[in-house]
Amino acid sequence: MISRYQRLVMQNLWSDETKFKMFLKVELAASYAWMKKGLFDEKAYKALEKATFDLNDIVLFEEETKHDVIAFTKAVTKTLGDEKKWFHYGLTSTDVVDSAQSLILKEVNQIILDDIDQLMDVLKVHAFQFKKTPCMGRTHGIHAEVTSFGLKFALWYEDFKRLKQHFVQASEDISVIKLSGAVGNFSGNHPDIQKIAAKKLGLKESHIATQTLQRDRHANYMSSLALIASELEKMAVEIRHLARTEVGEVSEYFSEFQKGSSAMPHKKNPISSENITGLSRVVRGYMVSSFENIALWHERDISHSSVERIILSDATSLVDYMLHRYKNTLESLNFYPEKMRKNIELTQGVIFAQSILSHLIQKGMHRDDAYTIVQSFSHQALSENKSLRSLIEENQTLKPFISEDDFNNLFNLEKHLIHVDYIFERVFGSHILS
Repeated sequence: MISRYQRLVMQNLWSDETKFKMFLKVELAASYAWMKKGLFDEKAYKALEKATFDLNDIVLFEEETKHDVIAFTKAVTKTLGDEKKWFHYGLTSTDVVDSAQSLILKEVNQIILDDIDQLMDVLKVHAFQFKKTPCMGRTHGIHAEVTSFGLKFALWYEDFKRLKQHFVQASEDISVIKLSGAVGNFSGNHPDIQKIAAKKLGLKESHIATQTLQRDRHANYMSSLALIASELEKMAVEIRHLARTEVGEVSEYFSEFQKGSSAMPHKKNPISSENITGLSRVVRGYMVSSFENIALWHERDISHSSVERIILSDATSLVDYMLHRYKNTLESLNFYPEKMRKNIELTQGVIFAQSILSHLIQKGMHRDDAYTIVQSFSHQALSENKSLRSLIEENQTLKPFISEDDFNNLFNLEKHLIHVDYIFERVFGSHILS
């Protein structure tokens, strides 16, 4: 992952230093289990606990052995005495690699969960801030009916409730230990070694595995990351549309010395939202790669290994970056409620057409007749740039159906927001209803 899109916390977690520290943590947990099983005494285990490694040694040994785990074990055993014979005892390389990767992902996942919570806090604030702010609802990009601007953020908050739940489950499915040996049947050790080590490391046990953990776990996890990225894109696309010059209902924060274009000094572009849109495509691409990793030959091959060295660090780093960046973007977003009101008024009141249609039906007019009349007046209002209300008020045929009080009610913005409280209660709970 290029440093531009990787925060330092993720850079550290996906570093070689951390990877080999987790290797050592798994190895020592297995050694602890062997000690508990009576293979060697506590004195030997205490000596093993003093094991360390030098990254440069690992690099040199890997050049020689062409095997990263053997290079690691050679580097570690350099720091040990006679007790080194018990280091990596009864294990195969993937026992260490997959279990260590689970430990790294466990820490990575906590960061992403914190990111999600922080973003949801911002969404909640804006939802309530604009709960009763009327804005134009659009379908197919065309003015439809008035809605609450706060509902946009409430919707995204509800989406993230589901996405968080999915992510938590997917995270649990990959936070597992696998110490079952070369083909998964514990022939080189004992099931108790995995059980004891799992408890010591705070990981769940895999019930069954081959030499590797099943990769549908990782594909499901990557799918969860892709869903989070796609939700962020969904939000970003909405903000980009609302920030267009012709709409102008929001704009991204633009600092004093920021520049929008090398050629056009006036430009203020939604660059953060565009960045999120682009990065989401990358994350979804990694999801496809993870699904390709599910089918391995027999009890294992390493076709998945090179893929995961790239996609796990990149995808988690990108999702962390995207959540963190877009939280900041939304937090500092500029809002223009007066422009929202002006946009509502752009279409001469035709956005109240459904209300008029329903009213005419209630007053006894056949639906097809009412629809034809309202449609005709709506199209006339748009083509002639005349108020729909005035066109209907001037029509003698409709006078028996619509009184002056009816007109005031039918063309009232607030009636479109009467059920917003109910929706907010469903999303946020009745205890914070306001």
